[in-house]
Amino acid sequence: MVKLKVIVGILIMITGTLTLKAQTGWQQKVTDELPLMGHRNWIVIVDSAYPLQSSSGVETIETDADQLAVLDYVLNAVKNSKHVRSLVHTDAELEYVPESEAPGVDQYREQLKGRLSGIPVDSILHQTLIDRLNEMGKTFHVLILKTNMTIPYTSVFLQLDCRYWSAESEAKLRMKMKATAHGTAASSKP
Repeated sequence: MVKLKVIVGILIMITGTLTLKAQTGWQQKVTDELPLMGHRNWIVIVDSAYPLQSSSGVETIETDADQLAVLDYVLNAVKNSKHVRSLVHTDAELEYVPESEAPGVDQYREQLKGRLSGIPVDSILHQTLIDRLNEMGKTFHVLILKTNMTIPYTSVFLQLDCRYWSAESEAKLRMKMKATAHGTAASSKP
């Protein structure tokens, strides 16, 4: 009987260690890859039924973790990075999923709203976002973190953008370049 208890105890410790390693694996992946990522890269936190995409730049990692915990970890990592910020896209369908057909969705929406407070967020149709990732994955890296979430349309798409150069700065730069090019072209005519 004592041997059985020892064996069960060892199995519990091993199982706990394996679970910890799985979680540590996805966290380590985010930690290792985030410094390499920049604008046009994506990190996506998805539910358990999200499809495995086959575009060459799309990498899917099974976290076996709570979706909001994964989201918290990634948002914090991006927030603490010096080079990127996130533009957040959620599934437009999420707003219409009824609690009666997906128990827990109301609570999830409230918790998600709190976590995304102060971050630019828009809602786009789920298939449109999947198609966008497929297209982006042909040229840029997309990291998909699959969670144990079982509520539909709960994917959170983080489109990374440059932290130290805004869209407004880019627009001003392009206007200046265009004006200079027109000025140079006009002055070089005979």
